[in-house]
Amino acid sequence: MVNVMNVWKHYGTKPVVDDVSISIPKGKITTFIGPNGAGKSTLLSMISRLITKDDGEVRIENQEIGHWKTEELSKKISILKQSNHIHLRLTVRELISFGRFPYSRGRLTEEDEDKIEQALEFVALQDMQDKYLDQLSGGQRQRAYIAMVIAQDTEYVLLDEPLNNLDMNHSVQVMKTLSRLVRELGKTVVLVVHDINFASCYSDYIVAMKEGRIVEEGSTEKMIEPEVLNSIYDMDIDIHTINNQKICVYFQ
Repeated sequence: MVNVMNVWKHYGTKPVVDDVSISIPKGKITTFIGPNGAGKSTLLSMISRLITKDDGEVRIENQEIGHWKTEELSKKISILKQSNHIHLRLTVRELISFGRFPYSRGRLTEEDEDKIEQALEFVALQDMQDKYLDQLSGGQRQRAYIAMVIAQDTEYVLLDEPLNNLDMNHSVQVMKTLSRLVRELGKTVVLVVHDINFASCYSDYIVAMKEGRIVEEGSTEKMIEPEVLNSIYDMDIDIHTINNQKICVYFQ
């Protein structure tokens, strides 16, 4: 279980994350939504210890995140940031092998190779494993980065805007892959997305942030309602149900 308790983050005098408390349900997809500047990415980074919090606690399995040894934390929780460009000419397989660093320290074992193979298969990139990243489409490249996280084999997988700059088809592929991580491998996935319809289709639990605070949270069924979404985004959002799936329509 991940528990966030009364966490703050300031940049200058402005609170970017303002006294936030939340418990992340295990074995589910939890999605953070909200307008730009709501504090979603900052909160995600503090949960993973990428940035320090100014106050409060983040507990992973009842242990404060600051007390975890780095090598042990990297086997428990992984994060994929939206700015994940690596300025090296790497093949897909070489990139994915980075996910095994917490275990191998750069000297890959047979078990590491097996995990890499499993990750390649999971994202269907076996035929492209020897291609360089700059030879891939944006969607293929994002799947390669997700495969690196899969190879890291952590219980908690955090992703900051994994659909950024992807077209509809590739976005669906990525979300289906994340859904399989939960359903087939029992992972706990936490992500930031801007498209409410993707949150509606694939999330189990949704957390809405605005101006650094959590303004509403709950099941997808509870959260994907006009009165909830309109209060978060300050705009008119209508909901239609198609094939038992709620779809959001936006009006300025």
